[in-house]
Amino acid sequence: METQEKFRPQGQVRPGEPITPPSEPVTPPGEPVTPSSEPVTPPHEPFTPPTEPATRGDGAADPDKQGFERKIAETKARADELQDALLRARAEAENLRRRTQDDIAKAHKFAVEDFAEALVPVKDSLEAALKVDTASVDSFKQGVEMTLKQLSSAFEKNRLTEISPDAGEKFDPMKHQAISMVPANQSANTIVNVLQKGYMIADRLLRPALVTVSAEKQGS
Repeated sequence: METQEKFRPQGQVRPGEPITPPSEPVTPPGEPVTPSSEPVTPPHEPFTPPTEPATRGDGAADPDKQGFERKIAETKARADELQDALLRARAEAENLRRRTQDDIAKAHKFAVEDFAEALVPVKDSLEAALKVDTASVDSFKQGVEMTLKQLSSAFEKNRLTEISPDAGEKFDPMKHQAISMVPANQSANTIVNVLQKGYMIADRLLRPALVTVSAEKQGS
């Protein structure tokens, strides 16, 4: 019996024995194997970045990251310093603006304070002169002269100067106002007579001097 089992052809099944299908498909001899037309797609898994900071093998933090965090801290500190300086500059500018406005308002309000102070003695002298009942002509003239000196001193202190050109001086339209042109034995367009003095405050013309001007000679 054992001899028959040993020499039984491969693939021959005894009566009553169950048939077991082969584990791999059997390709008939002589037929070419056709590969699958669909490409093989490898499984795709999304990349998940690590949630923990990268550390060196010895457990120490990354030096590049430490340097980056230090630069961020320095930049933030510098920004806070500049912000504080800006706020201080704005506050100082606002205080300066308010002080300037106060000074301008006071200057407008008390612009004539010095001049008024210089004119008070002139008024006192005039009032004193009016109180004299029996003033002679000479004493009255002396009082007027003293009062005029006080007034001239007040003008000088406040940079109020006279414009009183001499005869023959060149006519200046920036300081003189010609009332008329008269024939005169002098060069044309020169001052002949001063009818009323002019005045200047520092470099600003307050009132031009009223003058007569020589006319051109006929036949010249």
